[in-house]
Amino acid sequence: MIIGVNDKISYQKAFLLGLQHVLAMDLYIAPIIIAGLLSLSTENTSFFVQMCFLATGIATLIQTGAGIKLPVVQGPSYVPIGAIAAIGGKLGLGAIAGSLIPGAIIITLIGYPLKWFAKAVRKIIPPLVGGTVIIIVGIALMPIGLNNIYHAEGNIGDNIVVAVVSAGVLIICMLLGRRVRGIGTFFRIVSVIIAIVAGTVAASLLGTVDFTPVKDASWFSLPTFFPFGKPVFNVGAIVTMVFVYLIILIETTGTWFVVSSVTGEKLDEKRLNRASVGEGLGCLVGSLFGSTPMTGYSSNAGLLAITGVASRMAIIASGIILVCLGLMPKLSTAITCIPEPVINGIFGIVCVAIVTNGMKVIQPIMIDDRNMMVIGIPILLTIAVTILPQEVLSIVPDWANYILSSGITVGALATVILNLAIPEEKES
Repeated sequence: MIIGVNDKISYQKAFLLGLQHVLAMDLYIAPIIIAGLLSLSTENTSFFVQMCFLATGIATLIQTGAGIKLPVVQGPSYVPIGAIAAIGGKLGLGAIAGSLIPGAIIITLIGYPLKWFAKAVRKIIPPLVGGTVIIIVGIALMPIGLNNIYHAEGNIGDNIVVAVVSAGVLIICMLLGRRVRGIGTFFRIVSVIIAIVAGTVAASLLGTVDFTPVKDASWFSLPTFFPFGKPVFNVGAIVTMVFVYLIILIETTGTWFVVSSVTGEKLDEKRLNRASVGEGLGCLVGSLFGSTPMTGYSSNAGLLAITGVASRMAIIASGIILVCLGLMPKLSTAITCIPEPVINGIFGIVCVAIVTNGMKVIQPIMIDDRNMMVIGIPILLTIAVTILPQEVLSIVPDWANYILSSGITVGALATVILNLAIPEEKES
């Protein structure tokens, strides 16, 4: 790493690097999908996205500042989309908040004071499992980025060109950082911003950039607790969301392994329990402000490897920027106007960085027949679930739908189960 986790950097550099992480996020996509499934009005959709920016910023500050104390950027998880849509559609918007609050509290409590989370992780997630989960995270995210390029608004050919420009500029900046001292290091540190600017310019030349929604957005808007109605506590909805939270926790644990691998910082028991508390409190904040459950974003973990900058100051700056965006709809709307192919072209390279970091974790481990199964079968299942036809999800029970909606969850669960079930070969 060029800049370590606890290294101090200037406020100006922290802002620039923090902005880079914010620009590379696609945190507005999950809430827009949920808003569509719940048939929210245009005004409520905009407010929902705004609250997700705010909750993401607060959750990031909690996790990086006091929770795991590593450069982890929080953001809305894709895992609970189906559950939230089902609960909101059947029981009303108030039941969404009512189902989210208890689960967030439980996730907090298993970190402290119960301290169960670290013991569970230490028992069932050794380096073989952790490294495989990191690889699975990268592989599962690749098709998401590619599909977002192919299915974005506009001509598919233009979208691919824009994505290639973004990814190409990012790769060039990374190579300059490794080969040319001085100015090369600068290019690597700000590589994502340069790639976003280059991609957006390419998109504008092709006529696929539209910033007109920014004109209609207001400059300032204050948040409110439970903006979509008072919470309604339904036992069935609560049980469902507790199960979904546990899946999210498995998913975000994979992100923590990515960050640990990239930064070289160990995940000891104290840090893991604090991380569970940070995750729970972040999700609680999201539920109070009408947002969705939060998770550690793997894409931002991959950015650490690309830029070589792991300073917590940069991620704390990201959190502050996100809070400001949540209070200033005009700015958050401007971020959402960056064309999807620009972000997802960069996202593809980020996925490559995640996979290679997972490979580094398992590299020292001897790959015998047993370990080959523990690594290979979960990767196969991850790909199988990722390309699973949508009509299959509509005919399975809700609990299976929640699991099969996330390739990361299936792959992570399979890795843990296989590692526990297949006996280790005795040394001769």
